[in-house]
Amino acid sequence: MTQPPQMLTVTDHNRSFSAMTYIYPVVSRRAGGVSVGINLNPNNACNWHCAYCQVPGLVRGAAPDIDLALLEAELKGFLDELLHGRFMQERVPPEARVIRDIAFSGNGEPTGSKAFAEIVDKVVAIRNAAGLNAVPIRLITNGSLIDRPYVQTALQHLAAAGGEVWFKFDAGTAADIARINGIDVDPHTHARRLALCASLCPTWVQTCLFRWDGQVPSQDQIDHYREMLEYAGSAALKGVLLYGVARPSFQPEATHLQQLAPDELEAIARTVREMLGSAGLTVTVSP
Repeated sequence: MTQPPQMLTVTDHNRSFSAMTYIYPVVSRRAGGVSVGINLNPNNACNWHCAYCQVPGLVRGAAPDIDLALLEAELKGFLDELLHGRFMQERVPPEARVIRDIAFSGNGEPTGSKAFAEIVDKVVAIRNAAGLNAVPIRLITNGSLIDRPYVQTALQHLAAAGGEVWFKFDAGTAADIARINGIDVDPHTHARRLALCASLCPTWVQTCLFRWDGQVPSQDQIDHYREMLEYAGSAALKGVLLYGVARPSFQPEATHLQQLAPDELEAIARTVREMLGSAGLTVTVSP
């Protein structure tokens, strides 16, 4: 008996779902529909090592050289399939059958590709040629390479195309950043990167929240987090995306992580809204 096609779900973002090298589809709970992912790190390399990362075989490193012709062909072909083929009917739940975004995400830090600015321009052109001008292009980034000129150029082009950035900021102290993201950085340095990013392109902060060894984030940790957003200039931000660990981590640190209940996430969101109330920031929650 022929098995029915596998359906996309919010809890499975397996990059091998498609046979393509750079393009993969997911149903995004934060975007609220189909997100067309662009994976510039098929080598599973990232300059961070986040405890909650769902990439198996994650290694430290940068994006490899990108086959631009293959990336273009895959994106053009897949957008055509979404618009004119049977993928939506066969692989996507009815409530999610809408293209919500084209997202640079994948298996590592996408801005690590030195061709990133050129790739952004090609993706904008392909999106527009497909008649999807209203579909936003998003960069999901840890923000660590914002100081590089080619990344800044890419952000300016992304902004001109109506795109936006989702910038990772998970904690407000060096110790917590080291524990959660596996890197050594002064949070003030990262906050300045956030401010620079927001000056170049509309920017949301994305923050992953969870229990660590059974403990919810403390008020002190939330206070430090809020201080860093204020230091970055919270009034310049589009908002804050708080989300939980809906999918399992493949990192050794996974044993420390437990999912927060929806009401626990919402309680933290209320606290963040109250703390940043003067900035009028939108704070959303995705359990």
